[in-house]
Amino acid sequence: MKAICFVTATRAEYGLLFPLIQKFKSSGMFRIQGIITGAHLSPEFGYTKGEIQADLFDESEDVEILLSSDSPVGVTKAMGLGMISFGEVLARFNPDLLVLLGDRYEMLSVASAALVHKIPIAHLHGGEITEGAYDDSIRHAITKLSHLHFTATEQYRRRVIQMGEQPNSVFNVGAIGIDNIKNLHLLSRQSLFSDLGIPSNTKVAVVTYHPVTLNSQAVEHQIRELLAGLQARDDLFIVFTKANADNEGRKINKALQKYVSEHTDTTALFDSLGVLRYLSLVKAADVVIGNSSSGILEAPALATPVINIGDRQKGRTRPEGVIDCSCQKSDIIQAIDTALSAEFAQVFTSSSNPYGDGKTSENIFSIISEIRSFSDLVQKKFYPISISEDN
Repeated sequence: MKAICFVTATRAEYGLLFPLIQKFKSSGMFRIQGIITGAHLSPEFGYTKGEIQADLFDESEDVEILLSSDSPVGVTKAMGLGMISFGEVLARFNPDLLVLLGDRYEMLSVASAALVHKIPIAHLHGGEITEGAYDDSIRHAITKLSHLHFTATEQYRRRVIQMGEQPNSVFNVGAIGIDNIKNLHLLSRQSLFSDLGIPSNTKVAVVTYHPVTLNSQAVEHQIRELLAGLQARDDLFIVFTKANADNEGRKINKALQKYVSEHTDTTALFDSLGVLRYLSLVKAADVVIGNSSSGILEAPALATPVINIGDRQKGRTRPEGVIDCSCQKSDIIQAIDTALSAEFAQVFTSSSNPYGDGKTSENIFSIISEIRSFSDLVQKKFYPISISEDN
């Protein structure tokens, strides 16, 4: 029986991968392996390994690489430790195929280790652009290390081919996050708000703000402007979810903890809500605010207005319902006013989602399950596109 290995480092990534892993597991056609790493194993970031379904993998291994520092030195050391540790696990697991999602530095380390082990890689969400973060370069690097590519839109598919990947290895399957929206039975507003301690008679904003790793503006200034913009609205109950483990994520979380401790009646802060509660909350909320990819991919599919702050997601295809603004107090206030207006709500009546129909897992499984020999994928050929040899 062929073995497929999935790697997960964060709560968000696991939530996206879950329906795909479940699809492969339920088929009974593959041995399912898991590498659990990064923030999943850190109490500081919620120890979200506890959210991973225990029987999802036939075999799994924890790989601790996250250091107590999120400085550039700390992150690069974690990447180096990751490459060493992932290489050891891959030698033991020896999977037929490795499945990676996205653009985090942990995935670059494991992809590099897989290259040397001659393990083919299936990569999800390649071809996208996020100009405000070094994740952009990491994503493209993983594309060049990968052998099967599952993109979220046709534009992204063409971009992967533009990078020299063979067209018959690149598939537009939609965004996998839509699968959860279509298939999960989301919680009711009443039961969810009761569980989370949110007043039932108030407007709710869900706020997630991650480090903008290529921004020269100090993160302390960014978070001050964000909080000042939010505080200007006294009719909002604000549910914060913590920043990820990128550079300076701890500074953001420290500022959020302080702010919430001073505004206990109108705010709440969670390390992690899990997939079901998070998506249920996004659906029930009046607005989603921040710079998370979930504001681009999932929230519009739930018909919730989104305020996308700054450049972290710059370059991604925007569905209707997304308002872009700078990380300045006045712009944030104006964006909130627009998002909560009756006029803006009308954009959802005719909106269409560019990220697929919620059948991404089914599409990926269908393609992978028909591959007879994964080892034949290892040796790649560059695909040239109309470039003159004379230039």
